[in-house]
Amino acid sequence: MALAALPYHEPGIVTILIQASFLIILNGINWVLDNAIYCGLVGQILIGVAWGTPGANWLSQEVQDTVMQLGYLGLILIVYEGGLSTSFGSLWSNIYLSGLVALIGITLPIGISYVLMELLGATPVQAFAAGAALCSTSLGTTFTILSTSGLEKSRLGVILSSAAMLDDVAGLVMVQVISNLGGSADSFSAVTVIRPVFVSIAFAVVVPAFCWAVVKPITKYVFSGPTTAEKEKSKVRGWICTPVSAFAAHTLILLGLVTGSTYAGTSNLFAAYIAGAVVNWWDALVSTTLQEQRPAPVTEKSVRKGQKASTSSGGQMTTPSPPTSDASTSLTDQPVSTTHEKLRGAVIYEHMCAPAMNSILKPFFFTSIGFSIPITQMFRGAIVWRGIVYTILMIFGKLACGIVLVRFTSTSAKVQLPEGQQSTETAASNETPDSQTGEQAPSANSKRKRQAPRKLPKPQSLYPSLMLGSAMVARGEIGFLISSLAESNGVFGTVEGGGSSDIFLVATWAILLCTIIGPVSIGAMVNRVKKLQKARAADTTKPDPLGGWGVES
Repeated sequence: MALAALPYHEPGIVTILIQASFLIILNGINWVLDNAIYCGLVGQILIGVAWGTPGANWLSQEVQDTVMQLGYLGLILIVYEGGLSTSFGSLWSNIYLSGLVALIGITLPIGISYVLMELLGATPVQAFAAGAALCSTSLGTTFTILSTSGLEKSRLGVILSSAAMLDDVAGLVMVQVISNLGGSADSFSAVTVIRPVFVSIAFAVVVPAFCWAVVKPITKYVFSGPTTAEKEKSKVRGWICTPVSAFAAHTLILLGLVTGSTYAGTSNLFAAYIAGAVVNWWDALVSTTLQEQRPAPVTEKSVRKGQKASTSSGGQMTTPSPPTSDASTSLTDQPVSTTHEKLRGAVIYEHMCAPAMNSILKPFFFTSIGFSIPITQMFRGAIVWRGIVYTILMIFGKLACGIVLVRFTSTSAKVQLPEGQQSTETAASNETPDSQTGEQAPSANSKRKRQAPRKLPKPQSLYPSLMLGSAMVARGEIGFLISSLAESNGVFGTVEGGGSSDIFLVATWAILLCTIIGPVSIGAMVNRVKKLQKARAADTTKPDPLGGWGVES
């Protein structure tokens, strides 16, 4: 018989203490590790292992399920925030690099995973399933690293976030594939792959096309023209231009795309990323439209030019009249742009979502990863050494992505002097007077220098490459999802007594260690880069450790 209402029971003091300590320690360890090495999420994963089913099991099954569900909401918002920090223009300008990084990050782990056929006696389908779990890149980890390190708007950050998204789209396509495999290659069909692939492509093409063809003309009409000031005064416009209405509009866009992608058969995380990018694109479009309506500012140079023109045309210099109409238009339009700045997606997110995200939803997401790690079954000797070997191979499979950012420079390049300055000592030493002509001739020393063989080029700073590869190493939520699906659907085989298969445990070792090693590595490198950049501020002759990859895209 169904209950008419849920009976209210006061929780016991033990329950209160466990859940209070759970929330406090989650945020405390995140603050400590974020300030130390930019990887508080690793501590939150370990807290999930300790408090959840794999460890002490202090949290009830119902609480762990609730934490996992709320954590997934946090994951959606993490990815949405990543979309807010990326624009379509930046994505398009770096798409070939992002695509190449993603291609390496997908193909190498899947190809290397076929060593499991020798390492564990796996079948080709099982090796493919393990590689599919390890080809993904944790979006939650990636965007958390970028936001804590401040690199989300740099060219490195744009390439990393879009490559991680492409990897996860491929990984989520694998989810659909593996969920339909059913443990044998006979259940594999082309529709299993084609549907999620083409739906993802459709979202990536149709949404920007709709924005360009429909949203852009409407926005131009609403925010341009002489009636802009009048619209600002209207009651409807006054209600629309509020943080609450902007929050509602952004939420509807996010939920609409997430819901549509889920029913269409593709990744709702991919849709969340697109929703963030759409909101960011619209903010930039409105700013551009408002800027086009503003007149050019009156400067001293323009006044002198106007005076010169009037003198040359009439023979007498006249004082130009003040631009009253332009000034009034600028002042009238100023509230519109000021209001729009307060309604930007990033500003709304920071005020409406960030408090709950940073203290509850994001920690719950990383904790829920810890809930899914079968730590008690993973410490058999044969599983441990195979898991470590597989982890090393999977780390190299993602570190190879950094090769795309390696750039070379010649070691014989000279430091350029400012224009118009030359070293007189160098010129004197390299020139000798010619006895016949009296002109300066190159010395034998300079001839030998010109004839010396050129040194091999050496790579520029490897920090961008290593940071990109390290960030791609973390597998996280999608890896655990794919691996768990393969295990529950029998793709990894069945074990008597309800235990986990060896392939699943080895894959879990690799996912777990990669999810810890990746953030710790890039956190240490971000610390080092920030110290080098701080030293460079005092000595400008030192090169930037990130070079052009650290420039805002």
